[in-house]
Amino acid sequence: MDVTDLRVALVSGNYDMVRDGPTQALNRLVGYVLEKGGAVRIFAPTVENPQVDAVGEVISLPSIAIPGRSEYRVPLGLFGKAKETFEDFRPNLVHVASPDRASRQAVDWARAHDVPVLGSVHTRFETYPRYYKLGFLEPAVEAWLRRMYRKCDALVAPSEGMVDVLRSQRMNDDIGIYTRGIDRSIFHPGARDMAWRREQGIADDEVVISFLGRLVMEKGLDIFADAIIELRRRQVPHRVVVIGDGPARSWFEKALPGGIFVGLQEGADLGRAVASSDIFLNPSITETFGNVTLEHMACAIPVVAANATGSSSLVADGETGVLVEPGNVTAFADALAPYCIDADLRARHGAAGLERSQPYTWEAINASMVDTYLRLANAQKAKGGPQAERSA
Repeated sequence: MDVTDLRVALVSGNYDMVRDGPTQALNRLVGYVLEKGGAVRIFAPTVENPQVDAVGEVISLPSIAIPGRSEYRVPLGLFGKAKETFEDFRPNLVHVASPDRASRQAVDWARAHDVPVLGSVHTRFETYPRYYKLGFLEPAVEAWLRRMYRKCDALVAPSEGMVDVLRSQRMNDDIGIYTRGIDRSIFHPGARDMAWRREQGIADDEVVISFLGRLVMEKGLDIFADAIIELRRRQVPHRVVVIGDGPARSWFEKALPGGIFVGLQEGADLGRAVASSDIFLNPSITETFGNVTLEHMACAIPVVAANATGSSSLVADGETGVLVEPGNVTAFADALAPYCIDADLRARHGAAGLERSQPYTWEAINASMVDTYLRLANAQKAKGGPQAERSA
């Protein structure tokens, strides 16, 4: 079997609704498979005005909006017309990218029909409850995730750190890497724009600390704000630029008086905003990879980040930035302060980060994912399963 024989059913809770790291990665992967001659159908919730131009044919799943987070929708399941389309497509590989009911039904269908299943892990859902003072639920969420992931033939995760986490949680025995790439036409040091900075009211000699991401509490907004407050208490000169939008924006604006909120940025505008910062502060522990960290590194910006799965595999501590104990506000301020006052340090660590970002190319990443698809499909074919009969 080769890529032209692949018939991949991709089930995801978010494919084009909201632009984030996973949606961009999945769309690039689908485009790569289609370009190489494979077939893909995507089964996901849809909205009237999605933030992403979807690649491939998307079959809409019935869904409901998440209370308080209406930009996201949860699939009610794989049934009705969507299930008929799924079965008529006759996939020889099922790829589930979210742990919702639709994905669980797709996994059960695949198990019943001897079709291999790949699960890709994009978010540390088990950590979310702690941001809403429900941390006691974390073990239950972990067990709920395990019930689905143990049924998959293999899992992929974006970083070695996340692979280690999944192994420690006994999610699966076959876990590989599905990392992320960089669009270097957007993210590069040359995108820095001093005129744009001046338009935001930033003087040329001022040092900018940036935040990039959806403005939701699980991104560590409280830690970011407290670290900035501590810097102000120490009278360390800096400015703050927040790139992104979300339901917690009003909270963040109140927590960061004087911060510059530029809203959602896309394409070249996003690259300009990222490259026009001087330091990136990423306190989040929920990411499995940290696209935003890599994007800043590709723009030669040093990174101060939580020593967690999202950044620990990217940031070389003391070389391209600083890794900080998650939640330790004083340590975050300690790490930021030298960058705020030492331009040579920023330049050295930024240049090292740029160099470290070079291997992350989408072509190599997507080719590796196709290799994983083929490994699982060929293994099932060797067992004499249904796809062996179809390709005979």
